[in-house]
Amino acid sequence: MKPFLDQDFLLSTETAKKLYHEVAEQMPIIDYHCHINPQEIAEDRKFDNISQVWLGGDHYKWRVMRAAGTTEDKVTGDADDREKFRAFAATMPQLIGNPLYHWSHLELQRGFGITEPLTPDNADEIYDKCNEILKGYSARSLMEKFNVKAICTTDDPVDDLHWHELIAADESFSIKVLPAFRPDKAVNIEKPGFDAYIRKLSGVVGRELTSAEDVAAALCERIAYFSAKGCLCADHGLDYCMYAAPDSAAANEAFALAMAGKKPDQALADAYKTLVTIACAKKYTELNWVMQIHFGCLRDNNKPQFAKLGPDTGYDAVNSQSGVENVAPLLNAFAENDGLPKIILYSLNPVDNTAIATIMACFQGGGVAGKMQQGSAWWFNDNRPGMRQQLIDLASNGVLGRFVGMLTDSRSFLSYTRHEYFRRVLCELIGEWVESGQYPADETQLRKLVEDLCYHNTNEFFRFGV
Repeated sequence: MKPFLDQDFLLSTETAKKLYHEVAEQMPIIDYHCHINPQEIAEDRKFDNISQVWLGGDHYKWRVMRAAGTTEDKVTGDADDREKFRAFAATMPQLIGNPLYHWSHLELQRGFGITEPLTPDNADEIYDKCNEILKGYSARSLMEKFNVKAICTTDDPVDDLHWHELIAADESFSIKVLPAFRPDKAVNIEKPGFDAYIRKLSGVVGRELTSAEDVAAALCERIAYFSAKGCLCADHGLDYCMYAAPDSAAANEAFALAMAGKKPDQALADAYKTLVTIACAKKYTELNWVMQIHFGCLRDNNKPQFAKLGPDTGYDAVNSQSGVENVAPLLNAFAENDGLPKIILYSLNPVDNTAIATIMACFQGGGVAGKMQQGSAWWFNDNRPGMRQQLIDLASNGVLGRFVGMLTDSRSFLSYTRHEYFRRVLCELIGEWVESGQYPADETQLRKLVEDLCYHNTNEFFRFGV
């Protein structure tokens, strides 16, 4: 029997162990998509206790705590931080088979040197030990501890990027912290609050926005602003991937309805979203940015809880109607507009893996290696079977050696162990292929593959220069 979470966790072959320990484990981290608050990095936040850095904002943990019977006061409410930690500790032994059990213990091991499993019996002891160790850490030093070289945060077009400017000007901090352009509030016209957001965007660009074309132009101005602040990528979050013929009349009808506080029907909304997205894609192409598209999420399903807690609090799910069939015409529209940028496609529905891999193959080319990317297993698929299947589906239908690899998609400074988790899964899979005779045991080629998939591909694709 293997010990729990030992040095060879998830590694069963000699090839896998060698590749992980001699190659993958040594590689730095680039976290090209996360939700960390740049203000916390600029101010080098210190955390009072483990609950603040570990449980605050982590809707993955909140979901399982609720499912285990924890009352909301100990999840997002006003219970004290020790009580919240105890509640999570009580949940942990029940999480057999859940990646949170692995991630959480990896975080305790790598961040605090704690190797015993967290249980209700040792919760207070571990809480106190972590808090004592945390006194020696800050946001920046945690990033340095995990050998992070660059990250991209998630930033709204109206953001002045003040915190990013402060970080960039601080020569004492060597990790690149770059913004990522996230225009969802200006694109997703069917969402509540669209009209108020457009007025806010109008104020930032200094003129009234009266049409879909005006919004597209305003977003392009903000893209240029972000570029001047070092931005290298954008991220579009869509409930489903839409496509409609980019019809200006339909797009403007949708815009007029939304600005009057009325919800346009799906056909009109899709015309607007398509038109604006095509314009953004062309601007990204001009700047050689990477465009990420996340789609296939049913958001804010529990309306009473959404009304109390707001978005990103653990009430989202997989959308079985992800719109994956619209990816091809959307990419084609980008190409016909001479604006097909480097793209990473993520669907929350794993059924879409093969469709994405085969669609994106139709748009590769131009001498850009891996120009079209299938994103890493996302969110509810961010687990061992999900990661393995995404890697297998991509390898079966594309060029796995050009894949840009893992990201955390996290709000926590302890979540970099997800890169370790991915690297272990990756090395185990490659080891299986090698030891079953499906790929040669060529150490030079294998080392290069693993180094590229863990670090170099991402660095080159995004142009981080680290």
